[in-house]
Amino acid sequence: MTLIDAITDDPRWQQLAARDKQADGRFVYAVRTTGIYCRPSCPSRRAKPENVLFFATAAEAAAAGYRACQRCRPDGASDQQQWAARITAACRLLESAETEPSLHELAAQAGVSAYHFHRRFRALTGLTPRAYAAARRGQRLREQLPQAASVTEALYGAGYGSSGCFYAASGAQLGMTPGQARRGAPGERLWFAVGECSLGPVLVAQSARGVCAILLGAEPQALVQEMQARFPRAEFCGAVPGFEQTVAQVIGLIDHPQAGLDLPLDIRGTLFQQRVWQALCAIPPGQTLSYREVAARIGAPSAVRAVAGACAANLLAVAIPCHRVVRQDGTLSGYRWGVERKQALLQKERAADDEEIAIDADDHTGSV
Repeated sequence: MTLIDAITDDPRWQQLAARDKQADGRFVYAVRTTGIYCRPSCPSRRAKPENVLFFATAAEAAAAGYRACQRCRPDGASDQQQWAARITAACRLLESAETEPSLHELAAQAGVSAYHFHRRFRALTGLTPRAYAAARRGQRLREQLPQAASVTEALYGAGYGSSGCFYAASGAQLGMTPGQARRGAPGERLWFAVGECSLGPVLVAQSARGVCAILLGAEPQALVQEMQARFPRAEFCGAVPGFEQTVAQVIGLIDHPQAGLDLPLDIRGTLFQQRVWQALCAIPPGQTLSYREVAARIGAPSAVRAVAGACAANLLAVAIPCHRVVRQDGTLSGYRWGVERKQALLQKERAADDEEIAIDADDHTGSV
């Protein structure tokens, strides 16, 4: 293998050639003929492969006698790092300000236009500044409701200017009425049952709105304890007439995940989590996306960790198919209910796809 082949086969060369900003901070490259080192995303004219050296850090390149590029300034904070600091400062302001700052005020603090700030904020957090502020208010409200003397006191303490808009959306934000949340969800009735599927015990719980939990595990009692911990003061009821049909449909979904679930769901989560879950439901059975691809689909390419967190927070196994999300290299990563179950679900879906393809091929052959 020649020197040029060794360089061009290196994944870092591909990132350098693509001027990949995601690679900034992971390494720098130096050019022998100029004595300068740069970031992978540097817009300068590309060097010949045989003149390129890779270093893990700017300090290593400087110690080897190379000078920092004056164009991309690899010895300072990267563009991503600078924007991360700006967005973090904006988030802290949104969290602490008594009066929600406007988009123009946030952009002025960051020193950029409102349009550019809005685009970068959404790319890094997965939410618009307004949606982020709303989510934080919702979080403060959930924290304050149990201790507040009244719902109204908690609403104004969390930063809501009026109660009308909040009550209209309280079901999606809290999963119950504000009064129930303040009392620790007493009076909310959940029906549940534990059944057996091909992956082991499964707990199915349903509220008045629809199925609110599908939990998988190894021990039925552990599933019951997990559900009780989720709603410590809710009223849990055993199966009622007709509920066994719901459980049977859920078990059918687990054993045949490509079939889908024709039941109402009570989906409870933040705005960002719900956006992620909607994207997961759009992944066809038997296919997978990486966490980065899901982040890109919801318009937040930098929110990869947040996407992984939303997958981990999913309480509706298989109905919201977080098992269809994998690592960037296609390997299976952590799954709330165990990697083995994740693999089994994907195998079921792919086997069903192969069977359908075979049937289609037989039908086509028979029609010739």
